[in-house]
Order: sequence, then C-alpha cells, then structure tokens
Amino acid sequence: MKKYAGLLLFMLIGTALSSQAVENKVTFNLSGFVSATAFVQDQAFKFGNGQNASYVFTNYESGKLIKGFDIRNTRLTCTVKGPDVFKDWKSSAVIETDLFGGFNGTSTFSASQQYFRIRMAYVDLVKGNLKLRFGQAWSPMFGNPTVSLSHVAFPLGYGSAGFLGWRYPGIQAFYSIAKDSPVNFRVDGAIFSGSWNEPGSPDFVNPGNLGFPQFEIRLNMLSKNSNLYIVGHYDKKDLAAIDKDEKSELNGLAVELGGKTKIGGFMMQGNVYTGKNIGHQFGSITQLSSIKEDLSSIGGWFQLGYDLTQHWSLYGFIGFENVDKDQAVKAFPSPLVPRTRHQLVNFMVKYTAEPVSFGLEFMNSKLTLADDKELTGNQFALSGMYKF
Repeated sequence: MKKYAGLLLFMLIGTALSSQAVENKVTFNLSGFVSATAFVQDQAFKFGNGQNASYVFTNYESGKLIKGFDIRNTRLTCTVKGPDVFKDWKSSAVIETDLFGGFNGTSTFSASQQYFRIRMAYVDLVKGNLKLRFGQAWSPMFGNPTVSLSHVAFPLGYGSAGFLGWRYPGIQAFYSIAKDSPVNFRVDGAIFSGSWNEPGSPDFVNPGNLGFPQFEIRLNMLSKNSNLYIVGHYDKKDLAAIDKDEKSELNGLAVELGGKTKIGGFMMQGNVYTGKNIGHQFGSITQLSSIKEDLSSIGGWFQLGYDLTQHWSLYGFIGFENVDKDQAVKAFPSPLVPRTRHQLVNFMVKYTAEPVSFGLEFMNSKLTLADDKELTGNQFALSGMYKF
C-alpha cells in the first residue's frame, strides 16, 4: 500500500491544481493508456517474458510453452503547464509511471499486484527557441520508438538489436535554429549521472555509478513527416573501489544515426550505431563488464509500416547487434559466456479505431554466444490498447 500512496497523493494534488487552473493560469492533464497482452512463447526471454521480452536466453527442449497475460505496459502521465516564471520563461512539468516496478512478493497473488515505477520526472523552462530540462528524462541516444502494441515500455530491439538510450537524472538543453521554418534544425545537449555495472546505493557511494557524468549531443533535422538525427555519447566509469587510492577507468563512446519518414501510407524508420562500453545505454546486447576491458559493438534496426486501410496496417521489423568476440571473452572470463550476436524479427497486423487498437504479433529471436552456441526463441502476442 505504501508504494501506491505516493501515486494517490500525486493524483489528489493534481486534482487540486486542476481546480485552480483558471485562477493561477495552470493547466493539469492526465493521459496515458491501458495495455493488455495475451502471449505464448517457446523459450524464456530477457528482460522478462510477455511485454518486456527482448532476447531469448534459454534452450529448453521439453516442448512446453510459456504463456500468460500481461498488463505492465499500462502507463499514466501527468503534465502540468504554467505559470510563467522569471521574465518570459514558460514552465511545465511531467511525471510518468508504468507498472514495471516489480511484483508484490512471490506468492500466488503477486502476479496480479504490479508496482508502479517512475519513468520520467522533469521540469521544462522555455523561452523563445531555447528549452531547458531538469530531472529524469530520456537521453538523446533514445531515438524513434518502434511501433508495437506488445513491446512498448521495452521497444523492439531495445538492449538487443541496435535500439539505445535510457532515462537518467540530469540537465538537458534544446535549441531550435529554425523553429518556424518547414525544416527545423535543433541541437540537443545533455549531462546525466554516471552509471555502470552495480546498481549503487541510495547514498550514491558506488564509484561506477557516481563516476564521471555522461555527455551527449544530438543534431536534429525535423520536418512535418520526417526526422533525421545524429548523436554522440561520452562517459568515463571509475571501476576502482571507493575506499582505494587507485584508478581503474573505462571510457564509453558511441555514435548513432537514425531517422523516420512517412510517405503516403508508408512509414519507414530505423537507426544504426557503433560504440564501446555502452551497455548502460542498452548497447552491447546489454552487457557491462566489472573489469577494465573494452567491449566494442555495432547494431541497427529497420521498421517498415504500411496502412492498408483507414483501420488496418502491417508492420515488419528486423534488427541486429554484434559484439567483438575477442573483447567479450576478455571482459567476461570463464565460466562466464558472453553474448556476441543477436538478430530480432517481428511482424504485426494492427487494427486501430481510436482510442482503441488491437495487434497480433510474431517475434523471433536468435542469439549467439561466445562458445558458438545458438539459442532461438519465438513469441506470439495478441494485444489491446486504450489511449486516453
């Protein structure tokens, strides 16, 4: 109950703000969606089964199926706008949650008692072409989300097939060079908390997490139906114990190029990246070594969609990620067996009649380990979503 108390208080405060919207020039809005998925799999997946399945990690030969229902994609977003602050600076704030905060225990009833988790919590200050953002938000590495009704909070290819980016506390700045023209050029810069292998403590004493801030810069070209971006990333992890007078640093580097366009009934989007020691941004098939060894990787994905009619559409996705095998063996010495290659394929038939959507999806995952062992897993999913 304690974990729900904060959400209840948050909603009550929002209601109070909404009732005073006219007087204080503040607007309050709740939005989000309810998501439900019925799924069946022939193998177990990371980061979990159902709606957060990303890549296969078992090789069961029993022929038994993993099946169930999942609602954890369900999301609630609170947005507050106004009042103006300082001189001509507009303000707004966002808090976003979903149900991937884990389960209430491990009993018979735990699977139907999902905890909320904070996804984002930030404040925006805007003046003219400049926007400043303070708080926890997506890093610029996070590009265009893939289209799926089953894989929303964990998009297709996330952490396994070229889809990068994560939410970190920090500061961001967005500057539009040609905001009112048909093609807008925007520069995004960000400084985030460092992060690496260990989760750290509430006191932020873990050196890998405290480390050196993450820096990212992103250049965007935006138009009505298209976007194109390139983003660079740099960070430095301190792997040495915090009570030792020694250095053991690991640099993280990455460059990503991506974009999206819509022409008639067709939608095309994707991205490619290359980098090293980028597992904390969901690169390298989400692998983070605890020793000072570089781990280089490349990845990318592409998705094509087509609107058959006003209501029916088809989508196809393919993505891959390759990790340097020799480096992986050094970074994860025996008995560990690192992941070196992964390929992900997904197809979806979607029916939409706003605010309701239904989708039938098939996903295939092929994972290769450093010992050349290959794992293959499949998932069928039927999902429904109601947006509000």
